Order: sequence, then structure tokens, then C-alpha cells
Amino acid sequence: MRKISALVLLTALVTAGFSQPGQRPTQPALFDQPEPSEETTIIVELEESPKAFASQIQSRLPLLEVVATYDTIFQGVAIKGEAEELEKLARLDSIVNQYPVRTYSAVNNGKIESLAKKDQPLLTTEVVREETSYTGEGVKVGVIDTGIDYTHPDLTASYRGGFDVVDFDQDPMETMGGFGATMHGTHVAGIIAANGDMKGVAPEAELYAYRALGPGGTGSSVQVIAAIEQAVEDGMDVINLSLGNTVNGPDWPTTKAVNKAVELGTTVVVAAGNAGPDTWTVGSPGTSSKAITVGASSLPTTRPVLTLPGLDRKINVQLMQGSVPWNFSKKYPLIDGGSGETAVPQATGKIVVMERGVVPFTEMAQMAYEQGAVGLIIYNNQPGMFQGALTGEVPIPVAAVSGKDGKWLMEHGVKGDQWLETTKVKVDYGIAPFSSRGPVTTNWIVKPDILAPGVNIISTVPGGYQPLQGTSMAAPHVAGVAALMIEAHPDWSPAQIKRSMMTTADLLTEQPGQPYPPTAQGTGVIDTEAAIQPDLWIEPGGLYFGRIEDSFFREKVKITVHNKGEKTQTISVPLPDSPTGVTWSMPETIELAPGEKAEIPIELSVSKAFVGKGVHQGYITMKSDSHTYQLPYLFMMERADYEKVSGFELYKDWQTQGDLSYRFYLTETVDQISVDLYRAGTMLHRGTLFTREETEAGMIEGEIDRGLKEALSGPYIAVVTVTKDKQTYSYPFPVYLENKE
Repeated sequence: MRKISALVLLTALVTAGFSQPGQRPTQPALFDQPEPSEETTIIVELEESPKAFASQIQSRLPLLEVVATYDTIFQGVAIKGEAEELEKLARLDSIVNQYPVRTYSAVNNGKIESLAKKDQPLLTTEVVREETSYTGEGVKVGVIDTGIDYTHPDLTASYRGGFDVVDFDQDPMETMGGFGATMHGTHVAGIIAANGDMKGVAPEAELYAYRALGPGGTGSSVQVIAAIEQAVEDGMDVINLSLGNTVNGPDWPTTKAVNKAVELGTTVVVAAGNAGPDTWTVGSPGTSSKAITVGASSLPTTRPVLTLPGLDRKINVQLMQGSVPWNFSKKYPLIDGGSGETAVPQATGKIVVMERGVVPFTEMAQMAYEQGAVGLIIYNNQPGMFQGALTGEVPIPVAAVSGKDGKWLMEHGVKGDQWLETTKVKVDYGIAPFSSRGPVTTNWIVKPDILAPGVNIISTVPGGYQPLQGTSMAAPHVAGVAALMIEAHPDWSPAQIKRSMMTTADLLTEQPGQPYPPTAQGTGVIDTEAAIQPDLWIEPGGLYFGRIEDSFFREKVKITVHNKGEKTQTISVPLPDSPTGVTWSMPETIELAPGEKAEIPIELSVSKAFVGKGVHQGYITMKSDSHTYQLPYLFMMERADYEKVSGFELYKDWQTQGDLSYRFYLTETVDQISVDLYRAGTMLHRGTLFTREETEAGMIEGEIDRGLKEALSGPYIAVVTVTKDKQTYSYPFPVYLENKE
């Protein structure tokens, strides 16, 4: 059995910076070895039956307590005891691997602001529920997240119980109070099944909480897998996972666990992530081929954009959660505020631009405000967009922008001595800029599968209500719809639930006749009423031809269409517009009686000499008598601009003898790979950690035993360099190492 890696796994919002801002556990960390007498809990993966192992522990190591067993998603047990006693487990041959269950200490993080619904537009469940009479009655929905404030008056009627795999008890309450306080799971739960002053998508569904993410919204992949295991064993009909990581690959452990849960009969809904608008940014477990992966759509609104005089670039303003509005009517000068680790310069009447770092966002905002700033822009220190939250009251607006946009503002605004102008633009239905895009490396499938509202979504939080945004808010809309569908069709399988959602979704267009690409929206925005009562099913939900390297490529696939309506339907498949070198072969028109199925052969031919490198995607149109359906397709010529390395972690494993352990995901086989460590800030080279030759694609793990003489502590940059076909690629990963003597 393959070892399951313990990845620091963050919520979809946390992946993009929604965790308590600047909190260091969001970086891979070097953890201290526990004191011998310290009581802790670990999870061990086994080769044998967990029940048999538990019996063995009771007889051989009676001072240890088996607090949970897992034999559905993976084989293992959770064991509690003193660290010195837990060390004795190393003698047992049946143990494949051991994983620490992390502990946290909470410090004050300020209050959570509550908003009365009457003061804000309710951009949430009424958009998705439409006119359906179904309520989700009798359907079990498990929320794997930060826990739920089940005392909230809008959730008490729906809440039925759950489990906490962080503290290993029956109380999956949110982390309440202190610096690590959370609200994410409560917000997600309200979207699904609030049943009070606010109504969720499926208000009469039975709501279960599985707390896998602890203080600050973080947890290990093993905790998430254990939560999935518990939810499946408890008979959940639907599981919502508004969490993810940066690994854009199909075989990360959490992705495999999700696939297994679906195979066992549970509909699993996963947030795509908030690393958009760049491609290749959907992370595990949103990369699961069997789960329903959800991106975020935005409803019609007016939003501010930033411009500089004489330049065409426009930057969308994405406010931090808890920020006051960005309502500037005149131009303001910009000033460089650093990253918050040094004093912010005097900024009276200016907008400060700062780089995201380890300093909490609220603290950065307070520093800018105290120096007289009228506003603050924080740009990402990594590729892509991020989201953040303010945990205290700050009088000035605080916005987040991507690393690329932030560097552009620094270059042309700060250094160019330009004044920033804010204008407002009307935005129609669209895709949220932060919503992660596909495709998925290695198997080259399209993700996300579908879209749902994810911008300015008001829902329950401890103590009241609050608007949040992210694919974390989009996913529970779809989980709620899945509950409605199961109520209406209890005999439908998870694959049929997904098929109906994708077939009936409504495609979004950037401009008339030009839809957003499949890797941004899948098959489009969920249509609840049509998904519950479909006229047609199309399987599979997309045509994915993989990577093409041959000079001439030809492949025929068969699409199954199923008439689910009450009338005979005539189906036609017109040829799509294709560039030179790409040829499609479609069938003649077919006729389907009610309930009838038919296979439609579709053939793609590609001549390499005429087709450019990279990703090629679009839609195959299928027309019935009354509807038009869009089937996404994708193929890739040779290589594209995806990252070869993702999810790099550097940490201390107290079960090994090495100085450090590492893990990362490699998207393709490379000739050589090496990792160098640099001190953040000064970028002084601290040494080459390791070099590997001829490394196969997949999850890479190992240990480093270099006899390190200095204590590694503080922020570093690990630069991973890979060589492939005489081409070199380098990827920096920030790591925060803690090592106390």
C-alpha cells in the first residue's frame, strides 16, 4: 500500500490567503520534537486490519489509547498517549507510516464582525434554489471544514452531529475566540442548510460537521482523509470539501481519497481553489476526476478598477474580508510600504502598496493607517491571486491584488511617480477573477466541472452573518443542489448526479458568441431546476484527448446520450469551427424515444505540422429540438506552460533520523532535479539540500541528512530547479522553519 503523505492542507480560501492573515502555520514548517511526557495523538497507516492492530495495542502497549480506526478510505488508526510511549510503535512491523496530529495555541485575533441581512443584498441561496419545491429533506450532508457553530439559531434545526478529527472527540465546534478563531465551516454550512431567518439551498437537509481544519483553518491531509473516512462510514449522501492545496495533479492522497468515497456511493463536492485567473491552478482534491469540482461565478454588480494615467491596464479591486468599501472619487499618489517587517514610511494622503509576507494583514493595514494612508493595496508574494481577511476594525480600505499586478503598480505607479485612479465599471454575469482554472496536469482533464455563485455571499458565522467570497462559497451551493437532487431521485448514483448537473449547466460568455474557455467554467453555471428534471444526459461530461506528440493523431470516442424527457428528441451535432490541422468527424442526426440511449461517435484528427504548441480547447455543440448543450473538449500539443513542481514542503519528522524531510509533486519525468535553500530577505545561499537524477513523475518524498551544524529558523526560500530535455526551470517556495534548542 502506498504511503499517504501528511501535507499541510488549507481551506480553499486559506490557500489563497483567507486564513488568519500572516499566520505562520500556513507555510510549511519545521516542527519541534515533543517532550517525552507530552501527551499527543498520531495517526498510523497499517498493512494489517486496523481492528486487529487495535487489539494488539491493548495487550502490548496498554498505556496507549486507540481513539479512532479507519478501514474505508485507508487502513489506519489514531492513537493517543505520551510521546515516549508512542515511540515504542516503531518496533511494530505492521506500521507503514506515522503522521503527527498538529496542535495549536490560540492568541487574540480580534472580533468577528456581524452584519444584519437587511443591510446587505442576499446574494446566495435564492439565486440557486429558484422555484424548486424540494428542500433536501432526509438527505445527509457532511461538511468537512473548520467545524460548525451548531449553536447558531439558523443551524440548530439542521445540525445532527459529526466528529472532530483535530481533537478526536464528538464536538466539531468551530475554533472560538483567540487568534486562531475560525468561521469558515459555519459560513459553508449556512449556504447548504441554514433553516432560520436565513434559508440555505437545502434547508431541511441533515447537517453533519467534520472538523478537519483546526485553529487558523489549517490541518494535515491525513486529518482530511480521516474526516472523509468518518463521513463515509456515517452514511453521508453528500460531502462538501471547501478546502484544497496547490498540487495540480490527479494522484495526491486527498484526491485518491475523494475518488474512493465517490466509488463507495457518496457525492463529493470540492472547491476549485482561489489561485485564478492563471491556468493550471486547480489544486487537490479539486483535481479528482470523480468529484464535482466547483468554480466561482459572479453576479451582475458594479465594481471598482484601478488605472494609471496613460496606461491601458486595468486592475480589479478585490477587497479584503472586513474592509470598508473602496469608494475613491479622485486620484492618489502611491508609496512603497515594504512587507510590514520594517516601518511603513510617512504616507499622509497616499495609498500604500505592500507585499504580502508573514505579517498579519490587519497589522499591515494598521501600520499604513497610522502613517496617514488613505488606502492599502497588498500584492501577492507568489504567482496568482489570493484572498485575505481583516480581524479587527481598520478605518481605511484594504485591497488584494495578484503578484503580477502588484509589481506592475510598483514599477509604473510607485517608481514612475504616477497617481492611482479608481473608476467603477458594470459587470454582468461572469467568472470571479480569483476562481482557479484548469486543466489538470498528467491526465489533462478539464476542471472545474461547473460554476456557482461565489462573490459577496452572505451566510452564517459565529455571532451573526457575514459576506465572504471564494470557491469555498460556490461549492456548498452545489452541495445543496446535490441534496435536492437526491431527495428528488434517491436512486441516482454520484456519477448520475454529476452527469445531470454538467449536462444542464448554462454556459457563460465573455461576449456574445464567445464563451469563457472550458478550463475556466467547465460546462457553465449550475441550473438547479434543469438538473433535477433533465431532458437529456450526456456522458462523459467532456472529451479529453490528452497530450499529443505524434506527427499525426487520430482518435475516436463514443458519447452516450440518454433521453430523460417524456418526448422523442432529435439530436444533431454540427461541426465546430476548427483551425488548420484540426479535423472533426461527427455523426448524422439521431432520434431518441423517451428513455432511449444511443452512442454518438466523435473523431478528432490533428496534424502536428499545422497546430501550435500548448492547450487547445473549446466546445462541441449538441442540439435537441428545444435545447442546446455544450460539451467541453481539450487536447494539448507537446508541452504547455504548467509548473513542473508543486506542493513543495520541508519539515522535521520526529519519527526519522534525517535532519529534514521533504515532499512535492512532479508533473512529468525530468532528467535532474535539485533544491537550494536561501535565507529570505538577504537571499544568502545556505546550501544545496539534494540533487536527484532521472526522477519519474508523481509524488516525491525523501529525507535529508547533511549533518547541519546551524539551527535552521525563520523564513527561507527553497528554489527547486528541474532540467528536462536540456531546458531548465526554477520554482521558488517560501518555507518557514522553526527550530528551538
